[in-house]
Amino acid sequence: MKKIFIYFALILIANSCTTTVPITGRQQSTWESEAELAKLSESEYRKFLAEHPITSNIPARNLVSKVGNNIATSLTEFFRTYQNGKYYDQVAVYKWEFNTIEDPIANAWCMPGGKVAVYTGLLAITQNESSLAVVMGHEIAHAVAKHGNERMTQQMKAQGIGTILSVAISGSPQATQEIFSVAYGVAGDLTMLSYSRKHETEADKLGLVFMAVAGYDPSEAITFWERMIKMSNSAKPPQILSTHPSDAQRIKDLKEWLPEAMTYYKKKA
Repeated sequence: MKKIFIYFALILIANSCTTTVPITGRQQSTWESEAELAKLSESEYRKFLAEHPITSNIPARNLVSKVGNNIATSLTEFFRTYQNGKYYDQVAVYKWEFNTIEDPIANAWCMPGGKVAVYTGLLAITQNESSLAVVMGHEIAHAVAKHGNERMTQQMKAQGIGTILSVAISGSPQATQEIFSVAYGVAGDLTMLSYSRKHETEADKLGLVFMAVAGYDPSEAITFWERMIKMSNSAKPPQILSTHPSDAQRIKDLKEWLPEAMTYYKKKA
């Protein structure tokens, strides 16, 4: 058993990669190929859409597409020059897709490769375009920062799958897809599992920058999360609050980061 553990550990080390998260500069250890995860995301996204109806509410669909495409296009252009294009190749290959799901749950998520879903229940809470940009910028930030990749790597290590994703899929596709489901929350109603406080904080900061470069006032994030704090005290708080902790520390952090985010903000005409 000890030899097997050492064997798996050596393979995991060989396949691991240390990268730097943009904007925050945090060093992270990822194991999985983003390209392979994008392929798996494409498959799981299609399965989800086949089982969950896209809303017939055209204005809602148009709003989500507008905000999503604004952020996706703007951040791609941003990374073209940021740090001499260091991250541009990573985001330029994303095949962005934004769908609005008919569901009263207040939720949204983004898979690797830019596959995004926003539930109609969220729109009643965001109330305006800028607040929707807060949430979508935050979710997109999780993908750009490879938070799911980190979590997928941890899950595969925990399951003792000591090989790269492409080999794992071919050898045990069901087990690998189940791990993907756990890591990305692709299960049941696809309610995203709670990210760690570290990932949530990082996505908050990146989200501010992403909405700012897209022409949305990042100060709206403070207004939105203050509203979330009030709603968290209700008898039935929104689903989104189970995966996005809303507290005084978050507001404090957002206020500290706001001046930096404002340097990226150019209001759209």
